Amino acid sequence: MISFVRSMLIIYLTLFFFALYTLLIIYYWQSWSSMPEYAAGKQDPLTKFSVIVPARNEEQYINACMQSVCNQNYPANLRQVIVVDDASTDRTWELISDFKAKGEIEGLRLEEKANSNFFAYKKRAIQAGIEFSANDVIVTTDADCLHSTDWLTTIASFYEEKKSALIAAPVVYQHDSSVLQRFQALDFLVLQGITAASAHKNIHSMCNGANLIYEKKAFGEVNGFDTVDHIASGDDMLLMHKISKRFPGRVHYLKSKQAVVLTQPMKTWSDFWNQRIRWSSKARFYDDKRISVVLLLVYFFNLSFVALLIAGIWNLKCWVFLLILLFAKTLVEVPFVYSVARYFGQQSLVKYFLVFQPLHIAYTLAAGCLGQFRKYEWKGRTVQ
Repeated sequence: MISFVRSMLIIYLTLFFFALYTLLIIYYWQSWSSMPEYAAGKQDPLTKFSVIVPARNEEQYINACMQSVCNQNYPANLRQVIVVDDASTDRTWELISDFKAKGEIEGLRLEEKANSNFFAYKKRAIQAGIEFSANDVIVTTDADCLHSTDWLTTIASFYEEKKSALIAAPVVYQHDSSVLQRFQALDFLVLQGITAASAHKNIHSMCNGANLIYEKKAFGEVNGFDTVDHIASGDDMLLMHKISKRFPGRVHYLKSKQAVVLTQPMKTWSDFWNQRIRWSSKARFYDDKRISVVLLLVYFFNLSFVALLIAGIWNLKCWVFLLILLFAKTLVEVPFVYSVARYFGQQSLVKYFLVFQPLHIAYTLAAGCLGQFRKYEWKGRTVQ
């Protein structure tokens, strides 16, 4: 009898979380759908950019990245490209030096940090690039990314129109036909939709450092990475929250296909887990309580599937309810996911959405938990 009562309590709690989760997803969907696509103006750009590319062990991708950054349809006198080599152990610096010798970029090379308790390597690289930069607007991207030729032109047009202190811009995964890469691409599309919706409505802070723009003055006024410079991750979202607090109404999302940056998914399941653990490791440091509430809701809703699975041992109705809930979750999410996927031309991935649901629930729970306690490997370093 006690087990039956407990199982029914789990069902009722799950329904409560599901109701809140449904409202959240509908809100994201409406926010995304109401956001107009930005069309760049035809006036000559005026903004001077310093594009900062932190790089560590990126010999496989750095050449293609540099070519896409250097081949922009943007006046050469209005852009500075700074590649910061973060103590790479492969040929990354050698390849950077080739572009540097041609005068296309400027390169900095950082030495390995002697302090074994230091983990904020990417922030250190970006900080070095900003200190070296000559222009007033910073653009950060990653060394494994590709950029359209109108990337900077579109950003400049948007910035000059909106007078933004910070702009979050879209990032999309390239992918092959493997299960791992399709799963990552679809999962990342969902994150992009949430990023756009949350920035558009200013409900919480989300962005991606592979395509992030902010004023150097704004970076300075919030003291840069101070107070978050001990955290391995968070060079994007933690900074975004600091700037959004200091400059309310001046943080925007650039919804434009011309501004999309293509990046690479993880090639192995091990790398995927390490990346997701790294991302989730910053969750306990969020000063933005709104996103903390959202993360807790999502975590507990996903945890309810595990609770139902266990409760089904004593009450078979829980297993039936679990299957119904899985389909209901999918039905709630599909309109939002499809609209984002269609915008980025990846709607073919949506047919895998239901199949990937159990994997998504499992990784959300595992990464969310392990990210708070476990060390992880990233680019040849062990990080706590």
